[in-house]
Amino acid sequence: MKLLIIDDEIIIREGLSTVIKWEENGFTLLNPAASAEEALMRIPIEKPDIIMTDIRMTGKTGLDLAREVKQDFPETEIVILSGYEEFAYAQQAMREGISDYLLKTSRPGDIMAAAMRAQKRIMVKRAAEAHQTAFRSKLLEKMLTSDSPITEQDVDHILQYYPELRMASEWESLELWLVTSDVYMTISPEADKELGLVGNKLRQSLDCAILDWNDGWLYIFRSNQTGALRKVKAAVEHAERILHCRLFATSGYIAANVKDLRGALRSAEQATAFRFLAGDAKLIRYDDIKNRKGMRTVCSQEEEAVLTAVLRSRDREKLDAWIQKTLSDVRQDPEATPGSMKSYLHSFLVAGFRWLERAAASVSQSVQELQQLEGLDLNELAKLPAEVMTGIFSSIMSQYDELSGDRNSAIARTVSYIREHLDQSLTLSQVAAYVHMNPNYFSELFKRETGKNYIEFVTEARIEWAIRLLRETPAKVSEIAKRVGYEDLKHFNRMFKRYTGETPSFFRERSQ
Repeated sequence: MKLLIIDDEIIIREGLSTVIKWEENGFTLLNPAASAEEALMRIPIEKPDIIMTDIRMTGKTGLDLAREVKQDFPETEIVILSGYEEFAYAQQAMREGISDYLLKTSRPGDIMAAAMRAQKRIMVKRAAEAHQTAFRSKLLEKMLTSDSPITEQDVDHILQYYPELRMASEWESLELWLVTSDVYMTISPEADKELGLVGNKLRQSLDCAILDWNDGWLYIFRSNQTGALRKVKAAVEHAERILHCRLFATSGYIAANVKDLRGALRSAEQATAFRFLAGDAKLIRYDDIKNRKGMRTVCSQEEEAVLTAVLRSRDREKLDAWIQKTLSDVRQDPEATPGSMKSYLHSFLVAGFRWLERAAASVSQSVQELQQLEGLDLNELAKLPAEVMTGIFSSIMSQYDELSGDRNSAIARTVSYIREHLDQSLTLSQVAAYVHMNPNYFSELFKRETGKNYIEFVTEARIEWAIRLLRETPAKVSEIAKRVGYEDLKHFNRMFKRYTGETPSFFRERSQ
């Protein structure tokens, strides 16, 4: 708990700072201030929990200081240490919200006791506020998520704890905004404290209710407040700078009353699915997308022909350019919805694989099933369409390479087998047996065809997969290590740093 001493006499400042053992009693002593003016400049930055100040100082008095501090930081505890015994000073001090009044001649034990009393008051107050906040949040959360009908008694209960949602006239309504992230957010205590300050500022300026919600937040406020949208956007951008990740805010339909908030939340969640279609936009309203009918769900023969020409070229740069153009066209479609987009893009994936099957049949061969396509989660296609399409079409190109005879067939099958079993044991003997080769001969052939020895290739493939998982998933580093075939986390960290020059944790933080 941080404590600031303020006195214009250096001997008093030094004495209070050195004679009393603050750190041993759980206090962090800030550098003393020589005047009320200096303290008022530092308090917003250093945010002391307890202030000990003289009354009479050059410039503003300790009572002037207390008045200003209590206006901006009402939770701060203030203790007067004065050389004056007049009762009038003590009376005025209490009127200014000062917690304790001691004489400078008080013994160190008495001064420490006053600081301990202030510390206890803060802790009791914080515990009560935390309990009250948790109770309020659970109450509103239950109303928003429950399937039970909302009664008038429920509404009265909510308004009792959230008076900011009480509407003064029939012209008012409620807005609900849901803020989410592209990635799983790990919030440090320092960041959590900063976010709390952002929330408090928004709560004061917008008079809104704020709830933690599924690794994000809910903002609910009366919709007729001036500059509401601007203030929400500013809060979202501030939070992005603190968390170093992209946030996305969506509003549900306008709620006529508290009962309508449940439906407003559902519609905000629907709007969240438009994250990819929104492009660079940080905020999107449900009313702006609710009437979209959906784009066409199947690619045309002409579009399929363009795709197969790209796949036949086996040019990865052409593939990347085609994917970017296709996704850009989807975003520009005014009727596009997440559902119709998923179907449309999936039709390209199916068309690409069917083309590969026909190409294989033409040379009396068959192709391997694409596990990425067979087990594809269409929601991933909506969230990360470029990554999903690149992965699947690259696999199709690789199989077409093998059909075209550009690489040794056995090594091509080996590479596919390795990439599909990176989470398992992959000894050279085991993989050589898979393609029915002598291990020594297989090792020489593998290096000749790929330019790398077997161990180097497998390690690089595992690290490349780990890089994708670190960028695209919220999985823990330990979970990713196991998924790419490393049971020993320390060994995984060493190998990852050897190949990338960074630890997995630092790589993820920098990428985000």
